[in-house]
Amino acid sequence: MSIEVKVPVLSESVSDATLAQWHKQVGDYVKRDENLVDLETDKVMLEVVAPHDGVLTEIKQESGAVVGSGDVLAVIDETAEQPAAEDKDETAAEGEEIPSEEATPQPAPEVEQPAAAMNFSPAVRKLITENKLDPTAITGTGRDGRITKADVLKHIEKANQPVAAAAASSRTTEVGAGGRPERRVPMTRLRLRIAERLLDAQHSTAMLTTFNEINMKPVMDLRAKYQDKFQKKYETKLGFMSLFIRACCEALKEYPVINASIDDSDIVYHGYFDIGVAVSTERGLVVPIIRDADQLSLAEMEQAVMEFAGKAREGKLSMEELSGGTFSITNGGTFGSLLSTPILNPPQSAIFGMHKIEQRPVVEDGEIVVRPMMYVAMSYDHRIIDGREAVSFLVKVKEVLEDPARMLLQI
Repeated sequence: MSIEVKVPVLSESVSDATLAQWHKQVGDYVKRDENLVDLETDKVMLEVVAPHDGVLTEIKQESGAVVGSGDVLAVIDETAEQPAAEDKDETAAEGEEIPSEEATPQPAPEVEQPAAAMNFSPAVRKLITENKLDPTAITGTGRDGRITKADVLKHIEKANQPVAAAAASSRTTEVGAGGRPERRVPMTRLRLRIAERLLDAQHSTAMLTTFNEINMKPVMDLRAKYQDKFQKKYETKLGFMSLFIRACCEALKEYPVINASIDDSDIVYHGYFDIGVAVSTERGLVVPIIRDADQLSLAEMEQAVMEFAGKAREGKLSMEELSGGTFSITNGGTFGSLLSTPILNPPQSAIFGMHKIEQRPVVEDGEIVVRPMMYVAMSYDHRIIDGREAVSFLVKVKEVLEDPARMLLQI
């Protein structure tokens, strides 16, 4: 019986996907839940897995094809049986006798042998010779480390991956004016989507940015004092992000309009705090959501941030982990940014920007002292958020972080 492998149901905000890379070929035996192909959407990379054990008999969509929910990608024959061990099949197919371990002669050590002279099956020897491979560079998985046909094919595929990746990322190379080289690279779907959303935010909102600065010494002293105990107990470091998320949640409770969004002519006030944390990846910027952040401990926040960062870089984030969100935080300071104006992430009405910590002279009690200072920014939709509320929000965040006991006492 043949089973069709289909594109999974995409979210409402994603209309289609691009077939990025096949991991299996026609004729390969696949096991249930084994990854067959990667799909790239506007937000995430999706893995399409085998619904059943069987042989992949047909591939209906090639790499680069644009597909939608329910489209057929491939066909699997579930009645096909898994082939016997590759090393035994090859020798049997050629009519060779499979020697027992006792009868297997132990060759004398040699520095190097040509493929024809080594103890390979004819199929393996042919592949190595035709592709001019170095047998010593191939890892054997057969009995006693023998190289099988599957080992050779895997080695060839691995060797070709950098070439395929380069071809995919660099569509054409052209010569510009004056004979100078230029490289034309197509945008990924994620990058295209980011561009669309940034333009949409600029055109559909009345965006304004306000700034403040925070003396980070109290927070840095707190981390230095409790870092070892915190890490020993929770097996994660106490970073700045969890403290900023907690401070923002406290400020959002006091100024709920900043956690709100516009729906046609209505203002929707959200009674929960789903905080988006921007993560930079090679494919572009993604914003996974920490749900009900106000109810999490600092350790839980740090663990969530680390988990999302890892999944984002591996392209493993799900649609659900990227959907929703009532407020976002971005940290340009990790790249050395001293000051910036973050762009809104619609339909959210505000985004908070962290920046580089820098030693600067400040005045305290009439004296000039040096303190680790951070500029912070908040961009907001002026249609529903007034300057008074935006400035007061930043002042609240500043007060909480410059006196961390406020987070414990919630004052």
